[in-house]
Amino acid sequence: MVIFIKIIVNILKRIIFAFLLLYSLNLSIKSFGIIIPINIFNIMVTTILGVPGIVCLVILKLFII
Repeated sequence: MVIFIKIIVNILKRIIFAFLLLYSLNLSIKSFGIIIPINIFNIMVTTILGVPGIVCLVILKLFII
């Protein structure tokens, strides 16, 4: 039971960190006209991949959308 709670807490910490990372990224690059929306998909990509996930989201925003 304790292991299960530790896993849940770890996942929640990663999700909160991903949200804060996306928010701070938006604050710092909005002067360039780039805004990465904070939605469940982007938070999950950032949670799973970390900083490389954010780089991928920025590249997608710049070149595809």
